[in-house]
Amino acid sequence: MLSMMGNYWAARRWPVTLVTFAPLSEDHFALHPKVERVALNATGVSRSRWAALRHNVRRVARLRTAIRAARPQAVISFGVPTTILAVLAARPERVPVIVSERTDPTRDRIPRFWAVLRRLVYPRASAVVVQTPEVRRWAEKFLPPAIVHAIPNPVVAPPTNGAAPGAGPAAASDAWVDESAERACRQVVAVGRLDVHKAFDLLIRAFATCRVEHPDWRLVIIGEGDQREALEVLAAELGVGAAVSFLGRVAHPASVMRQSDLFVLSSRYEGFPNVLLEAMAAGLPVIATDCRSGPSHIVRDGVDGVLVPPENVDALAAAMSALMGDRTRREELGARAVDVTERFALDRIMGEWERLLSRVVGATGAREGA
Repeated sequence: MLSMMGNYWAARRWPVTLVTFAPLSEDHFALHPKVERVALNATGVSRSRWAALRHNVRRVARLRTAIRAARPQAVISFGVPTTILAVLAARPERVPVIVSERTDPTRDRIPRFWAVLRRLVYPRASAVVVQTPEVRRWAEKFLPPAIVHAIPNPVVAPPTNGAAPGAGPAAASDAWVDESAERACRQVVAVGRLDVHKAFDLLIRAFATCRVEHPDWRLVIIGEGDQREALEVLAAELGVGAAVSFLGRVAHPASVMRQSDLFVLSSRYEGFPNVLLEAMAAGLPVIATDCRSGPSHIVRDGVDGVLVPPENVDALAAAMSALMGDRTRREELGARAVDVTERFALDRIMGEWERLLSRVVGATGAREGA
């Protein structure tokens, strides 16, 4: 999302600096050549609380130096703890900070230290952006409602070659996809980090149930994470190991989506899932869990996708099986799904961010003038 925003504004000749604590070697998304990229190389695991405190003090200092060098009119920061460190770094520079929660904070548990610090620091931000009304209600319990804003994520229609907008040609890792008009097997695709909250374990169990009636289907999972080995073992134990492919990181998931027949989001909780938007923009029929934040604001149940209760394998399997066996229904849902490119159009969503930036920068200027 930050790369998309930076690219959008750089194309409009705004000076944009993108700063990360991670090194450049961990970059995954293409950036506009006019985006100034600063990597602080300040990640790592601390062995004690005191070491963590020292490391974070250094991170704040290095981030403050980067902010001072960029001389921005505003700072936008995503995700705890980076949001907290950004406020601490920018405040002495008298630069307004917009922080954004990117998931459901009532489910995404963070260490108590950071949870307490978030409640102490966020009121010092110029604005707090969330993605859904549910998370907005959470934020307004400890923040002035005037500084809380709900802005969803945008989506753009993927290019016909499957590459990400603004990126180069599809990576070699995408070349395995069978691009023939008639494939021997139909394909379910899922995308995300292989961690507990994405619930790929539930998806694999549901797929194993479905495959009894639909042996000509396979499951492709794009993403990497610490649950990969456990998920591979689970697929083997359920007898579907040969029908489940783990592709790891793929440069342009849209190229795989375009060769798939059904997309499934099985998450236990979400923020505002970009991958669901991207699948719908690619014209895929989608099934998503109706977790507390995100999917129900994207999918119009029964119109352009299907919502099922979260953490319910039987409901997920039933929805998957129904669409696996009904090509006409899949085509109907996929045809309507592309409406997300209008409902969450990039220009419209970026317009909301720009109005917020104007308000924040204008308010800071007024205070300084006073």
